Order: sequence, then structure tokens, then C-alpha cells
Amino acid sequence: MSDDRTTAGTKTAEEPVLDELFAVIEERRDTLPEGSYTASLFTHEKGENAVLEKLGEESTELVLAAKDDDREELLHESADIVYHLLVLLAMNGADVDDLRAELRERR
Repeated sequence: MSDDRTTAGTKTAEEPVLDELFAVIEERRDTLPEGSYTASLFTHEKGENAVLEKLGEESTELVLAAKDDDREELLHESADIVYHLLVLLAMNGADVDDLRAELRERR
């Protein structure tokens, strides 16, 4: 097979996308550009609760997509969850490497 799918333990060419996304999240946190949704999460009057609410909302949407066997929506909602999770990590002084380390410990 010549696509980017791999077996456990090997990396794909697309793996850096999480690191790239996290770098954008950190940049938006640090510069707070006007009109940026990400920046608005860091400055929201509800603080961290705004991100926690989004994670709850996206989790429900993910469960419904899975229940409905809607692969496209499942992937869309999964991406939303990952994005908001990365924002939450950035809010709490953690990063993708911390997440990787935790996952490796559980292997």
C-alpha cells in the first residue's frame, strides 16, 4: 500500500500537523490578533470555562456522529475536539509533547 497509513509505532508524513496547530494556538495566545477565534478563547470573559463548554458541546456532537455512523461528521467533530483540547493544554501550561509523554506512559 502506498498511502500514508502506518502500523503502530511508525510515523506518517502528516504527524507534524498537531505540532503546527499547537504552534499557531500559542502564537495566537501570545499575540491576541483581533478577529481570531483562538485569541478570543484566551480572552473570553468565562476564561477556561468557555473552552470547557466547547469541549462538552463538541463531545456530544462527536457521539451523535458516531451513533449515526456519519464518518465525515465524525472526523469533523474529532478535529474540533482536538483543536479545543490543544487550546486547553495551552491555557494550562502543557503542550503536545506533554500529551505524547502521557500517552507513551499508557502504552
